[in-house]
Amino acid sequence: MASTLTTKPEVIGGPEPRHRRRGRPRSRPNWVAGLGSWIWLAIVVVPIYWIVITSFKSQSNYYAENPLVPPGEPTLANYVMVIESDFPLYFVNSVVATLGAVIPAVLISFMAAYAIIRAGNQSRFLRLTNSLFLMGLAIPLQATIIPVYLIIIRLHLYDTLLALILPSIAFAIPLSVLVLSNFIRDVPKELFDSMRLDGATETAMLWRLAFPLTRPAVVTVTIYNALTIWNGFLLPLVLTQSPDKRTLPLALWSFQGQYSINVPAVLASVVLTTLPILILYIVGRRQLLSGLTVGFGK
Repeated sequence: MASTLTTKPEVIGGPEPRHRRRGRPRSRPNWVAGLGSWIWLAIVVVPIYWIVITSFKSQSNYYAENPLVPPGEPTLANYVMVIESDFPLYFVNSVVATLGAVIPAVLISFMAAYAIIRAGNQSRFLRLTNSLFLMGLAIPLQATIIPVYLIIIRLHLYDTLLALILPSIAFAIPLSVLVLSNFIRDVPKELFDSMRLDGATETAMLWRLAFPLTRPAVVTVTIYNALTIWNGFLLPLVLTQSPDKRTLPLALWSFQGQYSINVPAVLASVVLTTLPILILYIVGRRQLLSGLTVGFGK
């Protein structure tokens, strides 16, 4: 009996046997993927670097120096030249067109997505509306530019900023509704039921529950639509005519004609055009990355 009780106890949580440790596969660095990542980074960064350093060069130094060498005597003359060429007016037009389209589009899309998710099963009208939104994703802007032009002419809105705002809202809503619907669908139904028992209305649940929980998606949709409308070229080209109604992308095109030889001035206007979007990304970076991460996780 004593011999049976004096057996070696098993060591719990001790080191693993040697043969198990040797058999465990080790992760190897993927040199091909790493090299490809560095090549892709160079492809993206080098043009941006060239644009920035060239915008600080004078016209004579641009042709005399190596394009990739920083300027020996940097100058702000190109930026002054661009700003004095009605650039602030074009900037204001772009801001008005972007804000005038993004804010209504995001608000309408958020409320529509909430209604589709919360009452879409009971309402045939909401199901039909959701189907129309999905069909809108399949229609490119280029295919509708002639009907849009005729509608704007009939409404007597040609050559106005409102002619840019209304079509931009219409084209921003379908994708925004699709993205926001996926996020609102993931909000637990129990939270809505508990707020309903506390006497909350649908409007209160919309702004006090659904909106805070889907804020990353709202920021993502806002930045995406702002970037699309800010860089839009076709609508300003077709629906405006006067120089005082030009937006920045169309103004860049005119700068290329005005400064066809002065490349640094053109690139200075490109830098000034990009700065607002860069600032918008820096401000909403956390929410944007959170929204994209959750979206890919779905």
